[in-house]
Amino acid sequence: MTNDTNSTPTLETTPIIATRGDRWKEMATRQETLLIAVYVIMVLAFSLINPRYFSTASFGNILQDFAPVMLMAIGQTFVIITGGIDLSVGAVLGLSGVSAALAIRTTTESGMSPALSITIGIVAALLVGATVGVVNGLLITRVKLAPFIATLATMGICMGTTLVVTGGVQVAGAPKEVVLLGNTRYLEVFTVPLFVVLGVLIIAWLALSRTRFGRHTYAIGSNQFAARVAGINVDRHLMKVYVIGGVLAAIAGLFVYFRLGSGSPASGRGGELQAIAAAVIGGISLMGGVGRVTGTALGALITASVLSGLILIGIEPNAQQIVVGALIALAVAVQGLSRANSRT
Repeated sequence: MTNDTNSTPTLETTPIIATRGDRWKEMATRQETLLIAVYVIMVLAFSLINPRYFSTASFGNILQDFAPVMLMAIGQTFVIITGGIDLSVGAVLGLSGVSAALAIRTTTESGMSPALSITIGIVAALLVGATVGVVNGLLITRVKLAPFIATLATMGICMGTTLVVTGGVQVAGAPKEVVLLGNTRYLEVFTVPLFVVLGVLIIAWLALSRTRFGRHTYAIGSNQFAARVAGINVDRHLMKVYVIGGVLAAIAGLFVYFRLGSGSPASGRGGELQAIAAAVIGGISLMGGVGRVTGTALGALITASVLSGLILIGIEPNAQQIVVGALIALAVAVQGLSRANSRT
C-alpha cells in the first residue's frame, strides 16, 4: 500500500510539469513574444548609436509616426487575412488629408467657427476613404479584378487627383485648433490621435477574435470556395473589408494633417509599403487566413521605430524605403520557413 500511494503523486504530477513546460515553450516561440524581443534589441542598438533615441521626446515622436501607420496596417490586416491586398491606402491617406485641408480652409475663410470647419473637414476625408473603399470592393467583387490590379488602379487615380486639386503644393490656412488637436501631448507622449488609434486597435482585436465578422474574415482567406458553400456572402463581406481599409486610411490622413497643420500632396507616399510591412512583420500571412491584429500592432511599432532610428543615425530618407522593403522580404521568408517546418 505504501509503494502504491507513493507512486501515485509521481504519475499525476509528471504530465502537469510537462504541460507547464510546453506552455512556456509555446509562449517563448509565439510571434508576439519574438517581436517584443526584436523590438527591445532594436531599441538598445539605436540607443547605443545615438543616446537621444532612448528619450521621452523620441518615444513621443515615434508614437506620432506610429499612429497613421497603425491605422493603415489595421485596414491592411483585414484585407490580407481575406487573401487580398490594398495598394491604395497611402494614396487615400494623401487625398483624404488634402480634402480635409481644402474643406477646412474654405469654411474657415467663409467665417465658420473652427469646430464646425474641422467637423466638415473630417466628414470630407471620411467620405473620400469610404468612396475609394467602395470602388475597390466593386472592382474586385463585380468586375472580378484581382485585388492587386484593382487597388493599383485606385492608387493611381487617388495620387493623380491629389496632384490636380493641389497643383502639387501644400494646402495651408488651417486654424490653430487643428495643430493643437494633433500635437497637444498628455504625459509627454500621448496625443488625441494616438488615443483614437488605441481605441480602433481594441475594436479591431475584438472584431477579429470575438465576432462572427472575424470568423468570416478568416474563413474567406482560408478557403473562399468553402466559405461560399458554408453560406457566407463573400462579396458583401469583401466590400465591408475594403471600405474599412479606406476609412481607416482616411483617418490616418486626417491625423497627418492635424500634425502638420497643412495638407501635403506628398503625404502617404510609400504608406502602402509601411502598412504591408507592419502586417507581414506582425505575422499576417500574405496567403490569407492567418494572423492577429496584436502582431500587426507590434509590426507597426517596429516599422515606425526603425524609420525614426534611421533618421537619428543619419540615414537619408530615400534609403529608408530599402530597409522597409528588406523587412518585408525577411518577414515573408521567415513565414515560408515556418510553414515548411510545420509540414515536416
